Formats: sequence, structure tokens, C-alpha cells
Amino acid sequence: MEHYLDNAATTAVCPEAAEEAVKAMTLCYGNPSSTHRKGREAAKLLAQSRGEVADALGCRPEELVFTSCGSESDNWAVLGGAESARRTGRHIVSSLAEHDAIRRSLDLLEQQGWEITRLRPDPSGAIRVEDVRAALRADTALVSLMMVNNETGGVTDIAGIAQMLRAEGSRALLHTDAVQAFLKVPFSAKTLGADLISISGHKIHAPKGVGALYIRPGLRLKPFIVGGSQESGRRAGTEAAGQIAAFGAAARIAKAGLAENCARMAALRVGMLDRLRAEIPELQWIEAAAPHILNVSLPGWRSEVLMNFLEAREIYVSKSSACKKGGRSHVLEAMGLSPRVIDGALRISLSRYTTSDDVDALCRALKDAHDTLSHR
Repeated sequence: MEHYLDNAATTAVCPEAAEEAVKAMTLCYGNPSSTHRKGREAAKLLAQSRGEVADALGCRPEELVFTSCGSESDNWAVLGGAESARRTGRHIVSSLAEHDAIRRSLDLLEQQGWEITRLRPDPSGAIRVEDVRAALRADTALVSLMMVNNETGGVTDIAGIAQMLRAEGSRALLHTDAVQAFLKVPFSAKTLGADLISISGHKIHAPKGVGALYIRPGLRLKPFIVGGSQESGRRAGTEAAGQIAAFGAAARIAKAGLAENCARMAALRVGMLDRLRAEIPELQWIEAAAPHILNVSLPGWRSEVLMNFLEAREIYVSKSSACKKGGRSHVLEAMGLSPRVIDGALRISLSRYTTSDDVDALCRALKDAHDTLSHR
């Protein structure tokens, strides 16, 4: 029996989202920009889906632009946000623990003469408000920080950072990569205070290939993709109606069960950690606030060996972000963890479909791996 515990990498598409995708592709298949009946049907479905995602994010539909993924949203937010705010200055505050979509965008800006301050994360992988305050300068144009760290589950207080920026009189734009936070930890764009928010569909049981960027009213970003006038002229290209319809359905369902699902994942996470700590004395772990991510390490063991042992039992976890495809975690390195801890680290991530049987299978298999490999 399969036990999938790599939901921070991607999630299984829920049946409701798949049904909406098929409907969009086989019934409402017109181009949303066409003016005939089939186009109007597609445009109506697009508007409905935009409303569902916007409702789950806590913003108005017109404040949401659909993209192809979270990485595109991140790229556009950082590169476009920096361009939009360049009159303020050419300094950016971010961190050493960001997703590569942010890190590579910052590298590009640095090559163009921007100055980047990369903050070190705390022991959970989050960034402290006071560290952001200390890094601020009069010429800081952009602050870009992940809300929930995708490798550790550390939660950065984005609302607190937004309040601090206002209190300091900073003109910097605030962007947050909320891909791992959206519908996993409660927040609303209306109250968060961020100017730009990146989200992704495949982390909440929608298909891969769809994301969105929240853009604060009044903030003008240059289009990242130029061509037609889709997305109110902000992103060219015929909208991926099937993925967007599925994104809307997945967001609607996840919002309806948010409190219950978060509480259940948190309980599974706590129970799993308690059991692993009791059964594997060498185990180390990262204390973090997100309910769905647990990063543990068996120092002296290799992550790849442990993952292969688990995969042979149809149990699926990862050692870091799936986007890295190998290599040591830059997040854990930035946290100052030792190479022995990093090389033995596993990221276990849950979803609303995770069961106690999944957790039990993982705990039993990790204990077996520990006992078996210890005698080799």
C-alpha cells in the first residue's frame, strides 16, 4: 500500500478539481477572449474560478493574476517589484532560506547592480521581524520573504513585518512567497499587509501548471509576459482554463475545511514526532509552527539511503525542496546545522489526505531502517 508523505513537493489532485478541469477542457473549451457563445462560457468559468481563488486568499478577484506556477509568480514579483520601486533605491532585503525562484531572481538583480541583504534564518527556518528592521535602509525598495519555509515549516511573521515597515516609514514593497502557506496556515491578503503574494495550485490538490500573484490595488507591475491583453493586460497568453478551473475548485474545498484540516495535520505531526523521538534516540528535528511539514534527521545516516529504504516499502518523503534535484539543502546550511545533520535530513510533509496509517507506516519503516542500517 502506498504512503505518500511528500506533499510539500506536490499533492494529489482532488476529484473535485479533476472534474472541473475535465469540464473546462471538454465542455467550456472555448477561448475566454472569444466573443461568441463558447468563448463567453469559458470566460464565465474563468471568472467563477478567479472568484473562488480570490475568496480563499481574501482579496478581490481583480487583484489576482493567474500565472503558470509559483516560480513564475515569484520571478514576476521580485523582478517586477524591484523595477516598480527602483525610484526608492536599489537595495533589497531577503533571506538565505528562500526558494530558488527567489534566489535566482535576486542573483539576476545583483548582476544588474542591485544590493541584496540576505538574512540568516532562526532555528525554525523563519526570519525574525527585528532582523528585517535592522537590515532596512532609506534606499530599501523591496522586502521579499517566504511565509512558510518549504523545507522546515518555519513561519515568518509577514503581518508583523508589514506593520514594522509602516511604523518605520519605509517605502519598500513587501512580497511574500506564500506557496507553502496558502490554505495551510490562516491568513488573508486583506489583513496581511503584503503588496505582492505568490501562491500555487499543485500544493493544494489542484494540478501542476497554475499559480497566481496577488497585486495590491494601485501597484503597477510591468507585464512579465507580453502579447495579448489577457488578465486585464497584465499577463499575455490564453488562460489555462482547465488548470484554473481546478485551482478554483481546490481552493474552495480547502478553504471550507481549513481549520479542521490544519488541526488534524498538526495532531498527526505531533504524534509522529513524539513516536520517532521515543523510538530513535539519535533523532534530531526542527521545531517549526507549520502544521504540515516536519524536518527530522538521523545524523550519520544518508538521506538517500533512508529514502531508498522507505521507497522500497512504498513510503515517499524527500530530503529537501524537490526543485533542487539533489545537492545539500541551502536552507539547513543557512541555519548553521552540521553536515552530519544535513546529510541525514528528511522532510516529511502532510496533506488533508494523510492518515494515521500513513504516519504509522513511516514510523515503523524509519525504526526498521535505523535498526537495520545500524548493524551494517
